[in-house]
Amino acid sequence: MKKPLILVGGGGHCKSVLEAAESAGYSILGVLDMPEEVGKEILSTKVIGTDDDIPAYVDKAEFVITVGFIKNPAIRIRLYNKIKEAGGKLATVVASTAYVSKYAELGEGTVVLHQAFVNAGAKVGNNVILNTFSNIEHDAVIGNQCHISTGTMVNGDCKVGDNCFIGSQSVLANGISVGDDIVVGAGSLVRKSIKEKGIYSGNPAILKIKAKVS
Repeated sequence: MKKPLILVGGGGHCKSVLEAAESAGYSILGVLDMPEEVGKEILSTKVIGTDDDIPAYVDKAEFVITVGFIKNPAIRIRLYNKIKEAGGKLATVVASTAYVSKYAELGEGTVVLHQAFVNAGAKVGNNVILNTFSNIEHDAVIGNQCHISTGTMVNGDCKVGDNCFIGSQSVLANGISVGDDIVVGAGSLVRKSIKEKGIYSGNPAILKIKAKVS
C-alpha cells in the first residue's frame, strides 16, 4: 500500500502534481507552504504547516516537491536537501495517463505529469519535472533538478545536464547535449550541442543571455 504524500510548496504547480498524484492512487496528507497560507486549502487539501515541519512527517508520509522551476531550481534544491537531511523519502509520481517504459529509469522525487511519455532506455534524474505532453525519447538522459516543460520533445540519445529548464514545445534534435544550468526558451529548436551556461532561444536556438559568473 502506498504511503500518503506530503506536498511541499503551494501554487499552480502544486495543483498539477496533486491531481496527478491522486490519479495515480495516492492519498494526500497535506501541503506544506508559507506561514501565511497555513489553514487554507489547495484543491480541497489543507495547508498543514511549513517546510520547517518536514521532520514531523518523515515517518507518516513520503514527500513530493511541488514548487515549480522559477527562474532557477534553487528553491527545489533547498527543499530536496532539507527532506533528505530530515531522513524523509521522496516519492516518484507518474500520472495515470502518462507512459513510462519498463526499460526507463526515474529518479527519486521526479514527477511525470499527464500524457508525458518516457521511452525505453531513457534515464531521468532526481527531483525532475516532466510536464504535460513532454516526450523523452529512447536513451535520452535528463539530469537532476530539471524541468522539461509542456509539449517538449527531447529526442533519442540526447543528454540534458543538471538544473536545466527546457521551455514549452521546444525540440532537441537527436543526439545533442545540453550542459548544466541552461535555459532553453519556449518554442526553440536546439540543433547543436550547447555547453555555455545561459538562456538560449529561437530556431535554431542561440545564446541570448550569458549566465553571470558568481
